[in-house]
Amino acid sequence: MTPDVTVVGSGPNGLAAAVVCARAGLSVRVIEAQPTSGGGARTLPDPEFGGVSHDICSAVHPLALASPFFAAFDLRARGVTLTVPEVSYGNPLPGRPAAIGYRDIERTCAELDDGASWRRLLGPLADDCDGVVGLLLGDKRSLPPSIPAALRVAPRLLAQGSPAWGTLVGEDARALFTGVAAHTISQMPSLVASGAGLMLATLAHAVGWPIPVGGSQVIPDALLADLRAHRGELVLGEQVTIPPSGVVLYDTAPTALLDIYGGRLPAGYAKTLRRYRYGPGVAKVDFVLSGEIPWLDPRLAQAPTLHLGGDRATMARAEKEVAAGRHAEWPMVLASLPHLADPGRIDEQGRRPLWTYAHVPAGSPVDMAETITALFERFAPGFRDIVVGVRSVPAARLADHNANLVGGDIGVGGNNMFSALTGPALQWNPWATPIPGAYLCSSATPPGGGVHGMAGYYAARTALRREFGIKELPPLSP
Repeated sequence: MTPDVTVVGSGPNGLAAAVVCARAGLSVRVIEAQPTSGGGARTLPDPEFGGVSHDICSAVHPLALASPFFAAFDLRARGVTLTVPEVSYGNPLPGRPAAIGYRDIERTCAELDDGASWRRLLGPLADDCDGVVGLLLGDKRSLPPSIPAALRVAPRLLAQGSPAWGTLVGEDARALFTGVAAHTISQMPSLVASGAGLMLATLAHAVGWPIPVGGSQVIPDALLADLRAHRGELVLGEQVTIPPSGVVLYDTAPTALLDIYGGRLPAGYAKTLRRYRYGPGVAKVDFVLSGEIPWLDPRLAQAPTLHLGGDRATMARAEKEVAAGRHAEWPMVLASLPHLADPGRIDEQGRRPLWTYAHVPAGSPVDMAETITALFERFAPGFRDIVVGVRSVPAARLADHNANLVGGDIGVGGNNMFSALTGPALQWNPWATPIPGAYLCSSATPPGGGVHGMAGYYAARTALRREFGIKELPPLSP
């Protein structure tokens, strides 16, 4: 039996779209090519140490509480435990104490060289977190939910996204903000990096950066439970090679439509997709550690999230090199130690996971395990001695376990200002396509990357209105 709606891909955006459609009373089928669901939010056991599990893509979830979709869906009410650590993120710095982003903005400011500058930048935004997130995760086609928030964000966005970013005072504060902005994997300063940095840093103080107990997998699992409760179904291990019948929402890379539709694509749209460009990639390295990291700065021992890119100049130089297709001598490295918030991630022998990735040129085949190890050694001499397992996946191979990550681009080509506003093609509705009944709901569409579900929500909203005449969206609460 043909469902009303087929969703291709079971990442958070695809499942968000599926849940919205199923709750609207439609029959929904989700098709996933991989043997496990979750896309960029999967958790799998280590191949050697079964009691240790690794988050395959995302590990820390700043938007799990604040995203408008997840706020309405209410993960906590569905049994998902989100632990909010006291330290949101830490940035080791060469030759001086680390910069620490605490949940408490006053404590953060007290330890910075010029805390007043940090407070001026982020204090007013943290006080209006809902307005800031609503603006930056909005559909960019409606009035901002909070005009005062827009007036606060705009000058800060322009300053931190331009050469005026020097208005943030203090090398430690500049590194702290740049490490957050670097999540976009884009040259800096830029507006897209500035926007991401402002939103993530605001969340760090307003709600913290939650870590899901049990691993990232619990988030898609909660979405799937709701989908099944509304008679939706999941099909695993099935590659979509021809268009499914009926209405289809694609939580895929835009270029996947070229293979699925072939000559049936409108010529102009096919040309646009062939010109679509993916960004730099990441090389993923999961470590298994036998104990705690011996940091030179002991405060870092409480930081579940780490930015190991050095100071602002080093990070900006690294992102410029990667964008030019060259490996940086000191690449931007992000890391997470989920066991600091979720002790259940430690096995009976005391082994625990360390999640890392390094920014690299698109399609890089380079194994970055030694580079990342050397960076940890710089700030934590003796790190090598606690490593008992290394699972390295170069950027060129990331698409093996998630076809959306073309060349290792975890932003699916969407981490730029054009895509953030228009999606893969220049059109008013970026979730629609010129293919009858076909919609895009992946991170290639606004508002871009991140486990927030909003791209799926907006795509489902569009499909419900256009295909089924449903203008009032269903409630998402349990």
